[in-house]
Amino acid sequence: MGRSILLQEQQQGWGAKVVARLATDLRTEFPAITGFSARNLRYMKAFAEQWADEAILQQLAAKLPWFHNCILLDKVKDPVERAWYVQQTIENGWSRNVLAAQVESGLYHRQGRAVSNFSRTLPAPQSELAQQILKDPYTFDFLSLGPEAQERDLERGLLEHVRSFLLELGKGFALVGSQYHLEVGGQDYYLDLVFYHLKLRCFVVIDLKMGEFKPEDSGKMNFYLAAADDLLRHPTDQPTIGLILCKSQNRVVAEYALRGLSQPIGVAEWQLTTTLPAELRRSLPTSEELDAVLGKPAAAVAAPGQGPAGHSAAAAPNSSAGPTQ
Repeated sequence: MGRSILLQEQQQGWGAKVVARLATDLRTEFPAITGFSARNLRYMKAFAEQWADEAILQQLAAKLPWFHNCILLDKVKDPVERAWYVQQTIENGWSRNVLAAQVESGLYHRQGRAVSNFSRTLPAPQSELAQQILKDPYTFDFLSLGPEAQERDLERGLLEHVRSFLLELGKGFALVGSQYHLEVGGQDYYLDLVFYHLKLRCFVVIDLKMGEFKPEDSGKMNFYLAAADDLLRHPTDQPTIGLILCKSQNRVVAEYALRGLSQPIGVAEWQLTTTLPAELRRSLPTSEELDAVLGKPAAAVAAPGQGPAGHSAAAAPNSSAGPTQ
């Protein structure tokens, strides 16, 4: 259908309103069949334009439900990036909502970007796969943490939203435990989060940081991984991997900190959402509407003889400044 629309537009000219006329004709001819709106026909046209190569079409886009393809046509303009999301959707079985969330979070640009020493501490196939599994930054838009939150609050929030957390980590992670106890030399140590990765066939230890990455964090993780390899790792398992999740990092400092360490460690940032979802933004009043509503009562109670500069009239802008910001 999309190719037919493209052909007709080429023959009749772009101003011939081919889509609108075709939508009317199809709905008249097939009144019991849905999907022939002008909007949907434009998607068909865009689909034919973006997937002109028949071989790639059959390998990728043809395996997705129609509305998955519509999301990608709307939100992803680069063909290489779009093909990557198609492949990930096929491999991970993402629903339409999950696909939309992954696109909006910029997963394509985050995947594989964590600072790591995997190329030096893991064999080639394992190191490449481990690098691609990690991302930077991790987006925890399902959390609500105040400015006074501590690491235990971050850990508690991730566990309370473990399904969303696992989705952000990616396919293959299985939660083993939190505050996982290890006894080394008669002393007790507790690992923030321990996972097992089914494809890497190894344990993954995550250390949570509320602040900036510090070089000493990598030394502590190196110790944790050495202990985990001795106490947790099965002879058939691959070496345990560590991931330090921090609020911020200097990538150069992180690279130096990992240099020379014997254990495979990655460093990545985590972030909360910085913008309101579009649905919520539409339901909230604008700053102008807030000013109008909050300003009227103050003006009404102004004392006789007081103008806009008077005490009562000045209260409205001050009271509206907080919500507007």
